[in-house]
Amino acid sequence: MTGAASKGASAALRQRPTAGFEAEAFLEMMAVERGAAQNTLDAYRRDLEDAGHHFLGRGTSLRDADTDAIRGYVAALAAEGLAESSRARRLSALRQFYRFLYVEGHRGDDPTGPIEGAKKKRPLPKVMSEEEVDRLLDLAAAEAATDRLSSSARLRAARLHALVELLYATGLRVSELVALPRSVLRATGQAIVVKGKGGKERMVPIGEAAGDAMRRYADVAGEPGRKLEGNGRFLFPAASETGHLTRQAFARDLKALAARAGITAAKISPHVLRHAFASHLLKHGADLRAVQELLGHSDISTTQIYTHVLEERLIRLVTDHHPLSPLSRD
Repeated sequence: MTGAASKGASAALRQRPTAGFEAEAFLEMMAVERGAAQNTLDAYRRDLEDAGHHFLGRGTSLRDADTDAIRGYVAALAAEGLAESSRARRLSALRQFYRFLYVEGHRGDDPTGPIEGAKKKRPLPKVMSEEEVDRLLDLAAAEAATDRLSSSARLRAARLHALVELLYATGLRVSELVALPRSVLRATGQAIVVKGKGGKERMVPIGEAAGDAMRRYADVAGEPGRKLEGNGRFLFPAASETGHLTRQAFARDLKALAARAGITAAKISPHVLRHAFASHLLKHGADLRAVQELLGHSDISTTQIYTHVLEERLIRLVTDHHPLSPLSRD
């Protein structure tokens, strides 16, 4: 760990009230060594602080809690009506924390070892149909091509068209999409390099339609006399703390576009379009490992939430082509 990196991580972690020395050390390790995002660190901090308050009310501390105390905490969460998925996430945070204490020599045992947590059930992702995606893309393209718009409205329409085309063409995380550097415009061919979680880079094909929409937006943004807010290093600059378009602003614009296309806005989000990208690829024959690489998943188990698509494809394959299938006998 470099001195500068350590100082930067420490400064970020000091923005909230402390959860104890060991918790701060754990969070700093997650930030520096594992590259955890700030949202992830905030979630861990909240989970550890909540557990710590519970333990203090029962005469112990976060650092010294034993197996029975942790079991009691999990039972209390269930009694409060907390969802099974949320209980599993909090227990997972505690497992990682106590494993860290044990490895670092702050404790002589891992009190979560004997605890069996209910397996977190992964809900099937919401998926848009291909017809719905087509309607969304067609409307975004039509609005971007409308002549009777003010200069600012034309820029917003071109930006939204580029965002939607890129998201469906690549399956990028929304945080990756809005923070794309302007340098992607210099990419040759139909692929761009994306920096994902933990600073890992991967090459992602974007396709002709998304590439054209991206460059048309850049042309509109670069028109003479137009002044853009935010940081010029980003493809989608904005007057925000980060200097680029925020995830929330894009999600809001996407829902409004969906409503205009006659699609229920509550059904649509940037993450749903990412799911559509993956599901539609698998439906048309893509390999699960290839989709894992494109999505930037470090573990194939994360991508396996889409196996229901593969199962449907295999059933259809047998139904359509097996010699004993009624369809193949016609």
